[in-house]
Amino acid sequence: MIAALAFYAFAAVLVTSAAMVVTSRNPVHAVLFLILAFFNAAGLFLLAGAEFLALILVIVYVGAVAVLFLFVVMMLDVNFAEMRSGFVRYLPVGGAIGVVLLAELLIVGLAWTVSPEAPRLLAAPIPEGVTNTQALGRVIYTDYIYLFQAAGLVLLVAMIGAIVLTLRDRPGTKRQDVTRQIDRSRRDTLDMISVPSGQGMTVPPKPEVAKPESPKPPEPAHTSHGGGHH
Repeated sequence: MIAALAFYAFAAVLVTSAAMVVTSRNPVHAVLFLILAFFNAAGLFLLAGAEFLALILVIVYVGAVAVLFLFVVMMLDVNFAEMRSGFVRYLPVGGAIGVVLLAELLIVGLAWTVSPEAPRLLAAPIPEGVTNTQALGRVIYTDYIYLFQAAGLVLLVAMIGAIVLTLRDRPGTKRQDVTRQIDRSRRDTLDMISVPSGQGMTVPPKPEVAKPESPKPPEPAHTSHGGGHH
């Protein structure tokens, strides 16, 4: 009874928060609703006995991906009014893509069939001494190892593509030249000084620079008011 109530509570909050992610006008609020949806999905995984997937969902998606989305949305100065201005112009293209995705989902859903072995496998007892994480690791790294590696390569290519697309060469940016710093043959980066043993090294005093004398104010001209001879 308690498990059923917890399932319906997690599912209701999950569906509501997922709908708010799509319908929220504020992108920061959308990311926060996305984090709430991840937490409730993790609760459903715990109820299903998949504790590994629940922890991965919280640690990876909530702790890294969703927080990264939140910082990017908050730090970037994105003009959302300008982005929404082209909604009507791109509506036909977006509608066509949505119809294609919906057709693909319907094809997959209608072609889905339940294996006749599923009831027997569900009723089979769980082997003792094998945890959920261990069983999942055996399946991924034995039966689906090549698909797992292919997914990793796809993510690697996507990461490199994102770096290449966002890389900008800004003029005037100071860059570190490691080769120039460690090059001992350059006189402008390193001076080799032979110090006698036991004397240490003294820093020569800086030469005093003579300060320019301030110009003296001109003396006032003396005028004579004495009487002259006519």
